[in-house]
Amino acid sequence: MSRHGASLIALAALQWALLGPVARVAFAEGVPPLTVAFWRASIAACLFAIHASLTRAHPLRRTDRLYAMGLGVIAVAGLYVAYFEAVRLGGAALSAILLYSAPVWVAIGAHFVLREGVARHEALALLLTLGGVILVALVPAAGGAQIEVTPAAIAWGLGSGIAYAMYFLIGRPLFAHNAPARVMAWALATGAVVLAPFVSWQWLTWRAWGAIAFLATVATYGAYLANANGIRLIGPSRASTIATLEPVLAVIAAYLLWGERLSIIGLVGAGAVVGGVLWAARGR
Repeated sequence: MSRHGASLIALAALQWALLGPVARVAFAEGVPPLTVAFWRASIAACLFAIHASLTRAHPLRRTDRLYAMGLGVIAVAGLYVAYFEAVRLGGAALSAILLYSAPVWVAIGAHFVLREGVARHEALALLLTLGGVILVALVPAAGGAQIEVTPAAIAWGLGSGIAYAMYFLIGRPLFAHNAPARVMAWALATGAVVLAPFVSWQWLTWRAWGAIAFLATVATYGAYLANANGIRLIGPSRASTIATLEPVLAVIAAYLLWGERLSIIGLVGAGAVVGGVLWAARGR
């Protein structure tokens, strides 16, 4: 059971790691990030709604519906737009590393909003993670134009990290009292509604639809299910440790699919990000 749970977390990490590289396929076909985000959220919302219905999950509690909608605004619409813009402007590898600034923002939010204490080892681990993010942002590429470091790319990347952090801060009480499929259906549907006015209603090529279908089914619905079941089997601490595979796999995928390469300093920064998250997770 433990090995099966670890495999599920690793699978979820791989599925999420492919978000940026596959999204670039849709961007290359002329589809704007907002449109990709809308279709990803819409299709995934339908999948989670069907899943909740087939499994006869209890309806979302009335007192939690507003919070689930807030999760959709910030951690679906906000996260998807910020991450896809970061991918478009700076590349998939850079975006994946900046996304992993999320543990820093989670710790800050938990301390100031939830009044939770931060242990010494956690503070040092977060400083290591933040230092790695700074290194990646300052010197990401090994020459060439595969990875572009611009203020906009860094801002969108860090913004995606903040939105991802809000997924944990807002989602923790929601997932504790409701079926995950119900929460995700509400959040994704809300995110799609928020994004709808900004969609470019254009004819999409089969390659673009293929990329969007992959993002919605494999990298959203499938990844969230694998992650949720993995956490159920091995617990959040071990799961968060294994999940640090995600940025590593994202960098590898970006190199294999698009030729994106981090510089030596960028690789050191990426290692610091992963090491910081690992350190924090092992200490819990």
